[in-house]
Amino acid sequence: MFDFVVKYFSPLKHIPLLPQVFDSIAGLITAIANKNIPGYIDDIENKVSLWEGVTLSQHKYGGLQFNYLNSELGHIHSNGLLDVHFPMKIRNELVENGTARPHHVFKGSSWVSFYVCATNDVSKAIELLKRAYVLKGQVKNSA
Repeated sequence: MFDFVVKYFSPLKHIPLLPQVFDSIAGLITAIANKNIPGYIDDIENKVSLWEGVTLSQHKYGGLQFNYLNSELGHIHSNGLLDVHFPMKIRNELVENGTARPHHVFKGSSWVSFYVCATNDVSKAIELLKRAYVLKGQVKNSA
């Protein structure tokens, strides 16, 4: 359902608060279908928010955004869909080895998507965010 709505109704994302309302509804439906996903998201939030320089904010299209030094690392929607930004070379590597898949909307971008559906997905999601965090730190330190 999430991918269908995003694909066919994406022009509506510019209506104020509509993406947040949709994300909340998707989160509610997800919580009914798999009551563990909100806890998984909380686990990711609790771990990543402890990293130095990381702040949290609401993502413009709904969900929780992870920022490092005022730059987005990624965000997780209320249905457990994590989107993380990488340089294209690393994005391609992650997609090729099956760690993540191309972004659910922007397939050719340097973003990847990963669904958090089970307990073991929490550590995988944290690893993806950690890799993006380390890369952003290396870019910052080389500037």
